[in-house]
Amino acid sequence: MYKRQVLEALRAVARGERPPEPLLEELLKRRLVERRVLEETVIRVPTEPRSLLEMVVPEASALTHEMLRDGSWRGVRFREYDVTAEPPRVLPARLHFLAVFIEELRDIMKEMGFREVRGPLVEVELFNFDMLFQAQDHPAREVHDTLRPDLREAPLPGDVSGILKRVAAVHGRGWGYRWDERVALRPVMRSQTTSVSVRVLAGLAGVEPGKPLRVFTIGRVFRRDAADATHLPEFHQLDGIEGWDGYTFRDLLGTLREIAERLGLEVRFKPAYFPFTEPSVEGYVRLPDGRWLELFGAGLFRPEVREMAGVDFPVGAWGMGVERLAAARYGIRDIRELYTVRVEDIMAFPERL
Repeated sequence: MYKRQVLEALRAVARGERPPEPLLEELLKRRLVERRVLEETVIRVPTEPRSLLEMVVPEASALTHEMLRDGSWRGVRFREYDVTAEPPRVLPARLHFLAVFIEELRDIMKEMGFREVRGPLVEVELFNFDMLFQAQDHPAREVHDTLRPDLREAPLPGDVSGILKRVAAVHGRGWGYRWDERVALRPVMRSQTTSVSVRVLAGLAGVEPGKPLRVFTIGRVFRRDAADATHLPEFHQLDGIEGWDGYTFRDLLGTLREIAERLGLEVRFKPAYFPFTEPSVEGYVRLPDGRWLELFGAGLFRPEVREMAGVDFPVGAWGMGVERLAAARYGIRDIRELYTVRVEDIMAFPERL
């Protein structure tokens, strides 16, 4: 009997009728119906609508060429203009030239067959130093060179126990000291984007380990440098690695030369030393005024680095200062100009391309 009453109540609602209050509450409780509030607006016109339409006088907002030609402007009522009204404020905008240049670098690397990868700004010393075969007492780790965030620990990209064991063995054998895991897990603001590259080598950056590599990353790095014409405490680096069975130092130099040629720059190489590559070179590009500017360091990863990462084929690596690269491209002497706030300077940079 009760089911029949509920059914009849639903039918009443369907007809637009209101069922008895107890049944209505039951329907609401069982969510068979929902309550909606409908608002109705009633407009009463004091006079007959036709007479209102007769009072409407069309107005034109602009004097057109057609009105002047056929003379119809004489019978047109024009809208009055408030000459004191302020026009809408329109702020012109354009991408910053350094952002445009970074996107151009991305396009060049992708056209050459490289895949972009990313890494965290807050890094652990394990990837920023230890896996690059820098001893734990290396001066670069001191507070006067490396920025340290106010954090007890930095997030790790998964289980790194196997990496820690290999790093401990390589450092103990190569540097002859007792390697400290606690030091390796201290957080730092990354001082080089090569930390992303070693993450890739270790299979921690979305790239399958043990396979031929051709990846790059562009991002900010942080160092305790005083700002001057060639240094900034925060700047961008373009880091790249490539490697496969049979990869040689000649392949690395060819890639670096091609990047420079695509940017329209003349490049020279000079032998150099880095803790994590051997052989190593420094790259210099010629500025419009004839000066040579140091732009990047490069080399083949040392066997110790590849052993810690678990890679058994040669790998070439390089790191370029993006601001210095932009300075060479735009023909400026002071990289601080890349962050100018003077509009006239910003507008002038595209003319230097």
